[in-house]
Amino acid sequence: MKVFGIVGWSGSGKTTLIGRLLPLMTAQGLKVSVVKQSHHDIEPDQPGKDSWRHRQAGAHEVLLTTPYRWMLLHELRGAAEPELEGLLTHLSPCDLVLVEGYKRAAHPKLEVWRSALRKPRLQPDDPHILAVASDVPLPDERRYDLDDTAAICRFILETMKIHE
Repeated sequence: MKVFGIVGWSGSGKTTLIGRLLPLMTAQGLKVSVVKQSHHDIEPDQPGKDSWRHRQAGAHEVLLTTPYRWMLLHELRGAAEPELEGLLTHLSPCDLVLVEGYKRAAHPKLEVWRSALRKPRLQPDDPHILAVASDVPLPDERRYDLDDTAAICRFILETMKIHE
């Protein structure tokens, strides 16, 4: 499975960029999955619903299915958050996995950087960050305008050797 990361500080525009990349990639017939890491306790289920009640009662996993989608909810119950490699085994085969988060993992990445956040760049400390998408000009050889989604898409597909 080919994995490419989109990393950056909170508020830099990672989710927005992925949301713009996905239609371009899927329009080319690519099957793209996304892994999103969050440091918050997100509740994908609705409190009071049966599946939520099953988890609260101690179920290790609950698989919720509808005619439109299914989701597997796995409770860690104090165990460590899994490494990315282990999580990828749960995905169906696809052409590309875009990973938002896991900024310290060793896969090719693009850093999203906004000047207004006044945060340091991640790129100098991470050899796996191959390019930067930013809202201001930077001296980087591989710098893309954050609004040039088509160029960023081409860069990712070329880097991952996925032919258009």
